[in-house]
Amino acid sequence: MRAVFFDLDGTILDTLPDIAFSLNEALSAYGYPACTLAQVRTFVGDGAAKLVQRALPAGAENADAVYAEFCKIYGASSHARTQPYGGMRELLEGLKGRGVKLAVVTNKPQGAARTSVAKFYPGIFDYVGGDSGNFPCKPDPALARYCALTLRVAVGECVFVGDGEADVLTAKNAGMGCVSALWGYRTRGQLAAAGANAFASSPEELGKILANF
Repeated sequence: MRAVFFDLDGTILDTLPDIAFSLNEALSAYGYPACTLAQVRTFVGDGAAKLVQRALPAGAENADAVYAEFCKIYGASSHARTQPYGGMRELLEGLKGRGVKLAVVTNKPQGAARTSVAKFYPGIFDYVGGDSGNFPCKPDPALARYCALTLRVAVGECVFVGDGEADVLTAKNAGMGCVSALWGYRTRGQLAAAGANAFASSPEELGKILANF
């Protein structure tokens, strides 16, 4: 293992409260009802456009406008409701100290991803890749493979860590190892159904698993 790629939402940061707040502000601006935190938890993981699509009633005609409003609100957010997961910074610093390359590969919009990482993990990651429009969203492996190329590591030397089904499938599609994070927004059963076979219940446990790759 020479590199570890991390999903962002639900993996290195608990962003759900900020996402839900921004989503509900965007929905309210167009007269749509708010979503509960539990509902938003099931909507995240496949990019902002899918998030908004899932939050809107079937047949909504102004999905593009609501999506643009969400991106504007979330992009201007101070991320005051977002928190890093306990033990994650220590894990990342330990990996970095061993010379392991670290990257974020997320379906979150590129600007928001870089802003979040810069605020909570300054100087930690060697590469941050989000939805810039240049690559399809996960589970397409294109961004993960581009990240490996940028960091000059073979895909077989990379491990992908994430809390969602898309992360499991991205790792498989890219030819990378995979560990599924159980502290995020999906259950062990949901991840196993997507093909996951390595699970970590905490960043500390994840560190022990990664030591064996």
